[in-house]
Amino acid sequence: MKRIRYIFVSTALMFFIAFQSCESYLDRKPLFGPSDEDYFNNADELTLVVNGLYSAMVYHASDDIPVNLTQDAISDFGWDRNTSPLQSLGRGDHDSNNGYVINIWREAYKVIGKCNFILDNMHKLEGQMDMALYERYQAEARFVRAFTYQYLADFFGGVPLAKGRLTLDSALIPKAPKEEVVNFVLQELDEAAAVLPESYGAADIGRATKGAALAIRARAALNNGRWDEAAKSAKAVIDMGIYSLHPNFGELFSYAGESSPEIIFAFQYLRDQGTRTHVAPRAFLSRNGQGHSNKIPSQALIDLYTCTDGQEIDESPLFDPAKPFQNRDPRLGYTVALPGTEFFGFQFETHKDSTQCWNYSYNTSVPIRIGNQEATNAYATFSGYCWKKYVDFEDKDFVGSSELNIIQSRYAEILLIYAEAKIEAGEIDHSVYDALNEVRQRPSVEMPPIALGKTQAELRELVRKERAYELANEGFRMVDLRRWELAEKIMNSTLYGRIPRGLLATAPKIDVDGFVDYSAVSNRSEMRVIENRKFNAERDYLWPIPNIETVTNPNLEQNPNY
Repeated sequence: MKRIRYIFVSTALMFFIAFQSCESYLDRKPLFGPSDEDYFNNADELTLVVNGLYSAMVYHASDDIPVNLTQDAISDFGWDRNTSPLQSLGRGDHDSNNGYVINIWREAYKVIGKCNFILDNMHKLEGQMDMALYERYQAEARFVRAFTYQYLADFFGGVPLAKGRLTLDSALIPKAPKEEVVNFVLQELDEAAAVLPESYGAADIGRATKGAALAIRARAALNNGRWDEAAKSAKAVIDMGIYSLHPNFGELFSYAGESSPEIIFAFQYLRDQGTRTHVAPRAFLSRNGQGHSNKIPSQALIDLYTCTDGQEIDESPLFDPAKPFQNRDPRLGYTVALPGTEFFGFQFETHKDSTQCWNYSYNTSVPIRIGNQEATNAYATFSGYCWKKYVDFEDKDFVGSSELNIIQSRYAEILLIYAEAKIEAGEIDHSVYDALNEVRQRPSVEMPPIALGKTQAELRELVRKERAYELANEGFRMVDLRRWELAEKIMNSTLYGRIPRGLLATAPKIDVDGFVDYSAVSNRSEMRVIENRKFNAERDYLWPIPNIETVTNPNLEQNPNY
């Protein structure tokens, strides 16, 4: 079955508009919707608004795409071709009026406000409904609120910590220190996990579970250097015994993988009656495939993937510069559409002399030769590559209205969180190797196992690079670079695409931090320069608080150097 059915949408919209209203003139009850005094008369009303939280948290800060699918465009892994606030963040020339940042802040606090309204008012139903359901709904609201605060802490550091609904008199609150926000997130998720069920029936797929709360708790702890807490929460997810890696890595990000036991929490989409869709296929797809190719992977990402022997391409005897995509970690081909492969029913070739290509199956019963838009269209992928995750041929007629669920947490991330936290805590044992090797050796990937006896520094390098191979285009890269304090090294560089009419003469150098250095490649000058990027270490480890917020709230201090 296809996820939670959004039967509540039109009615919930009216209610939620009302919830965001300020105190009315002369304290009258609002005439256009429910008030605090007369809402939550029965369990159905509570069900309605809790359901609505799942729709509210699926906001699109840019290009009608889930937030996490835009995040790698501001990292060394990708680029946003649109002249946009997202592109400005990647270049490092953004300010406190950046529209992408404003959208995330605004939408996040809308979600938090809705959670607070529910949590402040649902007590009216205590003893009036099934209390197990009451407590579950309460835990779901706390999960959504904590999930949202975790995102805000990653992006902005300390933020206003509203634990209840604000009035006009109480709205001008200052930032809470980041540590306080993180403590709140960890406590909320811990207490929610104690109440939430491990799973639901088919009609409620998509709701927060015990595993989801523990998984986001593990992530929040990891991103803030709470190694023991991160390992503990990740281990709790592992010990539940209900999650496992999907055998087919590529299938995981398709409709066929939506019910995979690897998925812990996912944003739910539904095309019926125009309920909720996204345009990720249009953003990621090739021009032949009716896409815009405006969210694209970089050459550095392609070159970061190792060969099948587990060695970097500048070290492995398996790497052939004339055939650079052969003998590579299979996750490269599952994550990125590579030149010379079939992609969305077409021969995908971005060499500028390849003006014709094969149409294998897109609206044709037999292969035919067609003009190759990837070589001739001015807005074809600038890097020579396209993202493959979340592009499913089943969306052939719906590239602008996909209902493919977007994963927010999956079991492979949990294994990598566990491994990194144990490594950083200096608690290296067999379980660290087991976690890493389980990810590396899933069927369809089957990379060589990591042998015992590695130093902490060696394992640190391995787990960091493993996150790149496994999680590219899922929105983790910039948060990872900030956590590792590598952003100023990795991001102060040139973002390259492929050589338009050729290949690199030799492999670039890959260092222990995953920095891809092209300085010694003899034909580097032929590479396409996509963007020159800057990262100010004194400023860019945090995003700016939107200017409008600091102007209207004099108690809200701007982040440093904005």
